Amino acid sequence: MGGHVLVLNADYQAMSVCSVERAMVLVFLQKAELVADRADRFIRSARVQHPWPTVVRLKRYIRVPYRRVLLTRRNVLRRDDHTCQYCGSMDKLTLDHVIPRSRGGRDAWDNLVAACTPCNNRKGNKTPDEARMPLARKPFRPSHVMYMRDLVGTLEETWKPYLFAA
Repeated sequence: MGGHVLVLNADYQAMSVCSVERAMVLVFLQKAELVADRADRFIRSARVQHPWPTVVRLKRYIRVPYRRVLLTRRNVLRRDDHTCQYCGSMDKLTLDHVIPRSRGGRDAWDNLVAACTPCNNRKGNKTPDEARMPLARKPFRPSHVMYMRDLVGTLEETWKPYLFAA
């Protein structure tokens, strides 16, 4: 019985991902309710057939401290899809400071991007405008929800309304 289930807090905010087994235990103990299931799969016992959960919601609100994604090389590369933000290459990636450190640029989500070594060397100690190298996408601070897909490998269709709600 393999699979992943999105766990929502009582206010429908995405909290985590758990196994199907764990989700069924939460439902049976009446700590969670089934929000979405797969129509083509079931969990069967000798007498009963239960729906296969894809999304469950906790009945009681759990206060979760603000989750921050750590600023690491690996997380910046994940945010940028392991792609150079100047030319689109996926080879020899490094991190580049949009505003160079020598000009007061700091190590922050909005100042670091993935860049291939040739682009990083070509840009040098300049800003993207000065180097005439526009960024493919403006750098931003990711939320922990962005990385749930990487944890699971795929994104269930039933999860999308809860992960990408405004």
